[in-house]
Parts: sequence; C-alpha cells; structure tokens
Amino acid sequence: MARKAASGTGTIRKKTVTRNGKEYTYWEARYSAGTDPGTGKQIQRSISGKTQKEVAQKLKAATAALDAGTYTVPSKMTVGEWLDIWAKEYLGGVKPYTVIAYKGHIKNHIKPALGAVKLEALTATTIQAFYNRLGEERDGKPGLAPKTVHGIHGVLHTALKQAVMVGYIRFNPSDACTLPRKERRELKPFDEEQSKAFLQAIKGHRFEALFTTTLFTGMREGEALGLMWDCVDFEKGTILINKQLQLEKKQRGQYIFAPLKNDRARTVTPAPWAMQVLRTHWARQAEQRLRVGELWENSGLVFTDELGHHLAIHTVYKDFKAVAAAIGSPSTRFHDLRHSYAVAAIRSGDDIKTVQNNLGHATAAFTLDVYGHVTDQMKQQSAARMESYIRDVLNL
Repeated sequence: MARKAASGTGTIRKKTVTRNGKEYTYWEARYSAGTDPGTGKQIQRSISGKTQKEVAQKLKAATAALDAGTYTVPSKMTVGEWLDIWAKEYLGGVKPYTVIAYKGHIKNHIKPALGAVKLEALTATTIQAFYNRLGEERDGKPGLAPKTVHGIHGVLHTALKQAVMVGYIRFNPSDACTLPRKERRELKPFDEEQSKAFLQAIKGHRFEALFTTTLFTGMREGEALGLMWDCVDFEKGTILINKQLQLEKKQRGQYIFAPLKNDRARTVTPAPWAMQVLRTHWARQAEQRLRVGELWENSGLVFTDELGHHLAIHTVYKDFKAVAAAIGSPSTRFHDLRHSYAVAAIRSGDDIKTVQNNLGHATAAFTLDVYGHVTDQMKQQSAARMESYIRDVLNL
C-alpha cells in the first residue's frame, strides 16, 4: 500500500523482493523530478532505504532541492569509480611525488573500505567509522598515526569536494568528520656539546661534507642530496635551493628531481666557514673525478658517490644513524640536523623571519609554532638577565 509523502510531491511504499531465494524488504519513494523537454512527460525518480523514516528524509531533501533549484540527479557511481576518475582527470597540477602518495592512499586504504559504497549514499557516519578503524590496533599491529589519517582524509575530502563541484553529490559528507589529534613529534636537536661531538665523529667520513653542510644550512635531506654545483655561488657566498632529490614511493621507484615542498625556491647565505667546507669538498671531488676518468658521471651534483652518481637515501640514513649512535644519540634522525640549525640560529639571535626564509617555511607563524619553545626559553633568560640588572642598579 503506497503512502503519500507528507509534502504531497511523492509516494513512499514498502517493497519486498526475492534474490537467490532470499527475501529482502526495503522502502522506496517515487517522485517527479520535472518534465522531459523532448517528450513533455514527467521524469520519475526513486529513492530507497532500509526504513520508512530514512526514505522520508531523503524524499524531503530531494523535493526541497527541486523547489530551490539545486537538485542533483542521484548518481549510480560508486566511491571507487569516482576516485578513479578524480585521480586520472583532476590531479594534473599536482606534483608527481604527491600524486603517487595520493594514489597510494586511495589504493591501500580508501577503496578497500569505501570503494563499493554508492557515491550518493556515502555519509559522514560511514566515513567517521572508517577513520576510527584506521587508528585502531589490529592483529597486534598499531593503527595508523594521526598524521597519516589526516593525509588520507585530505585525499578523500578533496575528491568529494570535486564531486560536489561537478554535481554528483549535493554536499561533502567528510566535512562533518572529526579527525584524531596530531601529536607533534618531540624535537631532538643537537645542543652545543652534541654538535661538537658530532663534528668530531664525522671527520674523515665519506659524508662529512654532506652532514656538515646540512647541520649549518638547515636544508632538508632531499634538498641537500639534490643540490647542484651551479646553485653554489662561492663569490657571493650563497646557495640557491630550488629542487630536491626524491625516491618515488612505489615498487621499483626511481630517483627523481622534485619541486620543493612549497614550490618556492630560496637563497641562503651560510656562515663563511660552512661555505669553505663546500669549497674544500669541491676540490676533493675534482680530484676524484680525475682519478676515475671516463667512469665519472657528470651529474653536476654536489654530493655524490665515488663515480659521481647521486647518493642513495637509505645509505645516507644508515651512515648517519651509525654516527648518531656512536656519540650516544641513537634516536636522532637526519632531519634533526635541520632542527639543530634552526634552534642554534634562534639562540644566536636570528629573527624568526630570517629563520623562516632560511628553512623554507611557508610562514613565520609556522616557524614559531615549531620552535616556539626556544623563544620561550630565550624570553625567560632575558627576564632573568633583566632581573639581575635591576638588582645591580638598586643594590638589592
């Protein structure tokens, strides 16, 4: 028995069908979505759901959208099908390295969990449950880190936003989701004594120039490994940082030169001593080039192996960790050299804007967010010095 919808613009009925010998019961609403301009006949649409209430709500939303002129025809497309289209057609302006990361999230996480869901039927609750499961421990293995969950959300949210723009769905259901709190990893920069021990430990090491340059310029690992000699200006005492060497995140991935993290090249002016380290390294590399002759690969890279080829990231990592362990700091990462530079620069009196530019951060606010604890310590030290001065002046 069909029931008139409350608005009088459609009907809702309970239906039972038999599939593979088993009965399934659901509710269906039918409504008019306008008139076909070619035939003059009414266009009939249907909505289905598990309960009468669910279907009534969908019908109400559809008829309200028709009245407001914002109606979108329900799509039969699945989330997985839309993600395939989005990844193929809408990532043209995205960095290749980022595209690989996006597709990895889609393949490994989003499609296995949500790929079969109809795009039009995807709800915030379904997405929220998906995010929650990502962070749960399974089979004794820890769940994904909050940062990774945020990355997966970023991909899904952007894809669904595009689906709204092209009219496949009326709104983005992922807008209403709550994400796990990202816990900033504790920074472990070298202090002055550790820096001295580190520099002493790498004397004569094959990566001495690489480690030293990174420590005193704050370059990211990929930026240092991708640095070219034509970006080093000994006359002006500057280094142009305009690309990075990255290993593709896929099976048999190749090393590629990729744009910088924020696509903004920057020029840094290291201390003269640090530039002299590079000048000495240039001379030694020239000697090595003469020794191997035609075997030398003229890559133009500052830091290479014995034949001029780019360095492998895992090799650099392994050697760095060995040195860090030798000086009693086994948990220190290569990236902490960058943090060590930043902290030393701030404590030496560099203003935050200068540190931001040297590190290549998008904003000074981000730099303050990362290294705010250093400036807080400096404020306390400043207050202590002023207190001492006041006591001397007042003879307290």
